Amino acid sequence: MSTVLMVVIAVVVVALIAGAGFFAWSQARTQRLRRQFGPEYDRAIESHQNRREAERELQEREQRHQELDIRPLEPRARELYHEQWTHVQEQFVDAPEVAVEQADRLVITVMSERGYPMQDFDVRVAYLSVEHGRMLDHYRRGHEISAKAGQKEASTEELRQGMVHYRALFEDLLSVPEQDRATTSPNHGSETRSQPSDQAEQSRTEAEQAQEEQIRREQAHREQARADQAEAVPADTEERRPRSGSK
Repeated sequence: MSTVLMVVIAVVVVALIAGAGFFAWSQARTQRLRRQFGPEYDRAIESHQNRREAERELQEREQRHQELDIRPLEPRARELYHEQWTHVQEQFVDAPEVAVEQADRLVITVMSERGYPMQDFDVRVAYLSVEHGRMLDHYRRGHEISAKAGQKEASTEELRQGMVHYRALFEDLLSVPEQDRATTSPNHGSETRSQPSDQAEQSRTEAEQAQEEQIRREQAHREQARADQAEAVPADTEERRPRSGSK
């Protein structure tokens, strides 16, 4: 075998190995970004000309996110925010549009305390996508409904759905990050394991269903209370009305 042929074979082998390595690296990057961003990965693919550009943008989001001082909430802060959410939810029956707008502001307040920059909506979405990508559809839909509420154009059902969407992101923002659960969980040692992603997603779905049911129950209860009060008022007025001929 001539020297030239051996060199050609060696170059081809090296090229094949390099190509296989690049392909494996590219596949690993794609899988990691899919896990990291969830549905937001597919959204990025749809908005760009090719996969490479989409993945480059997602990686740039990660880099910008790493420059932020994102921190979990203290336990007491989570309790206070839960109390504030309960107050907002209680307002829904009597003032649903106001409740949705307050839910939007409460979510922004929590984001700010955790260290997210308070710029326009699209910028907030980009930063949130790194750790809360699976919740962004909720945030977008809730934001749209809040805008309609501000214009008095949202139906009661849309407003109820808006509360559910905001609640999903709100709970995700208040949750303890996986890397911090070992130090914050009172019932486990230093090797606390996080839930699998599918189980966590199921838990979120169950929480959203419970949220919807709770809003329906509170709305039905208050409407019934108003109906009972309306029925009692005429009877009470009739009792106090003076009889004809009385002095």
